[in-house]
Amino acid sequence: MPKVQLSAEFCAEAHCPYHKTKVDYYDTVTTGFLLECRASGGKTYALRYIDPNGRQRQVKIGRWEDITFAAAQKAAKKLRAEVVMAGNPAETKAKKRKVPTYADLAQKHIDHARTYLKRPENTEAVINTHLLPRWGDMRLDEIKSADISKWLAEKRQELAPATVEKLRMMLGRSYELARQWEIPGAEPNPVRNVERFKFDNARERYLSKEEAQRPLTACKGSSNPQLWAIVSLLLYTGARKTELLTARWEHIDLVARSWLIPDSKTGKARRVPLSRPAVVIIEGLMKIPGCPWLVPNPETLKPYNSIKRAWATARKEARLPGLRIHDLRHSAASFMANAKVDLLTIGKVLGHADYQSTMRYSHLANATLMNAVEAAAEQLA
Repeated sequence: MPKVQLSAEFCAEAHCPYHKTKVDYYDTVTTGFLLECRASGGKTYALRYIDPNGRQRQVKIGRWEDITFAAAQKAAKKLRAEVVMAGNPAETKAKKRKVPTYADLAQKHIDHARTYLKRPENTEAVINTHLLPRWGDMRLDEIKSADISKWLAEKRQELAPATVEKLRMMLGRSYELARQWEIPGAEPNPVRNVERFKFDNARERYLSKEEAQRPLTACKGSSNPQLWAIVSLLLYTGARKTELLTARWEHIDLVARSWLIPDSKTGKARRVPLSRPAVVIIEGLMKIPGCPWLVPNPETLKPYNSIKRAWATARKEARLPGLRIHDLRHSAASFMANAKVDLLTIGKVLGHADYQSTMRYSHLANATLMNAVEAAAEQLA
């Protein structure tokens, strides 16, 4: 165990005596700093120390040919300072190696989503399309809040604010799951320090009676034979698109004029009342033997995966290029509000989980509110 004052010159000339397999040259300046010389000719800088449990430990700093003496000496002093402060560099390094990359965590996140989400493919799409390309190769403890904030700011230049917020929340959810699973590197969660970008996500379109007829007329000439019935029923029921596309005949009661939705967005079953025009439309649908779906794709006899292309053509012909399918639900609510239906009833028809969701239609019911205050005023006169 020779002791010398290690230097760049000494380390360059140092070698292992021919009668030994290796020799360690200890530095007389930095305690525990050494150069290991092997019979094979290899040389490695390291720090040897006694850990808090009284065991001798060693941390490799780097091979002589890969790192300068100055850099090795600086690293040794830093590691020695950690030892003096009752630290354990070898254990710290071992823990560092156990920290997974975000790609490893992302797969666990996706697998977990498949166990409880109704549409886990949405989580998978966000992670694969946006999060993995940027963070996949990085270890969890290498992802910093400042880098996330900068990345999200760049994303706002190309994506909608709501989409960017979804990216922030999804990354934060990954770290939260990692914390629950006690995965190394998950704490602290860097997303917690990333401020939520405030934006107004209210983008609602309400069709007038005349405007509502235009897409219906256009849908009659669509290449999709079910599009007219789908759009009509969305307007008459205020249902969500997915609820209608996955509706089954067994849940339709034409006598009671009721449609049971056993698994809605809120997670609770609900019944949608069917108006007479809605009943007429359903009665006119073709009931295919062995097919349980109300408005299936006639080619596959399964629910449509998407009606975007047919809808885009129809709304263009109707001269309503910005109209979304979801706006039909808003329009159904607006027709009820303008017919002086109270907001509580509208909320029940639409299947809102809370009253706040229905309040977006409060301005449409202004005439009803005005009648209420007028009636009260008459009582005072």
